[in-house]
Amino acid sequence: MKNRITSCRNPKIVNLVSLIEKKKERREQGLFAVEGERELRTCISCGFILESIFVCPDIADASLLAGLDSLSIRKLKNICLSDKNVFAVTPSVYSRIAYREGTEGVLAVFRSRNLSLSDLKPKGTPLIPVLENVEKPGNIGAVLRTADGAGADCVLLCDCPTDLYNPNVIRSSLGAVFSVPVVCCTSMEAVKWLKDNDIAIYSAQLQNSRAYYGADMKRACALVMGSEDKGLTQIWRESSDERLLIPMLGKMDSLNVSISASILCYEAVRQRI
Repeated sequence: MKNRITSCRNPKIVNLVSLIEKKKERREQGLFAVEGERELRTCISCGFILESIFVCPDIADASLLAGLDSLSIRKLKNICLSDKNVFAVTPSVYSRIAYREGTEGVLAVFRSRNLSLSDLKPKGTPLIPVLENVEKPGNIGAVLRTADGAGADCVLLCDCPTDLYNPNVIRSSLGAVFSVPVVCCTSMEAVKWLKDNDIAIYSAQLQNSRAYYGADMKRACALVMGSEDKGLTQIWRESSDERLLIPMLGKMDSLNVSISASILCYEAVRQRI
C-alpha cells in the first residue's frame, strides 16, 4: 500500500470520522463506514460497492494485508478500488476512526443502498418482521440478525429515527444489515403495501390479543413490533389481522423488542419446518 496517512487532520480521516459520527453526512454523501474483516467481506458479498479501505498494518492480520496487496478482493465487479484509495494508517490514526472494541485493523467505506417498497417482490409465503419507531441501534441490529437467521424475506423499519447505516446498527447486526433487504418507510406506506400484497399483519401487543403460538404463521405474514416505551400506533392496531401476545409469567409486562422478534420469528420457522 503506497498511500500512508499519519495525521488525524488528514481530510480523508476528517471526512471518515464525519461519516461514522453523523447521520446527516452519511445521507448527503450516500456513503457509510464498515469496520472489521467479517463485516467488510459480508458487505462485499451482498453486492455493496466498495469505495475505499483504511488498514492499520500494525494491527491487521497478515493474510488480509496480502489479499489487499495482491488485489485479490478487487476482482469482484462491485469493487472500485485502485492504489489511490487503499490507505495505510498509523495506530494513532486508526484509534481515531475505530468505533468498536477488538478491532482487526481494517475499516472500509461503501456506497449506501436505499431500497423502497417498490423494490420488494414478495413470492410464496414471505416472513417479514416490521419495527415501528424503534430507536436503539442495538435493538435494530439484533432484530436484523434474527431476521437473517430465521430466513426472513425482508425487514421494514417504519418511522425509524435511526438511520440504517448507523455504525452501531452494523456492529450489533454482525453484518446482517447487508444480507437482509431492509426498507425504511412510514407505517401508513407499510400497511398499504402489506395489504396490497395479501400479507397478513400480526401485531405484537397486550390489548385484545391471544398467545402468539395460536396464530397461523405458515401463511405470508408480517410480524409487527413497536418500541418498548410507546408500543404500536393506532394504524397498526386497526390494520392487524391478528393481535399476538407473548405470555409474561413474572412481574414484567413485556420483553425487549429484539427478544420478542426472536420468539415470533422462530415460531414462524417452527411452524414452517
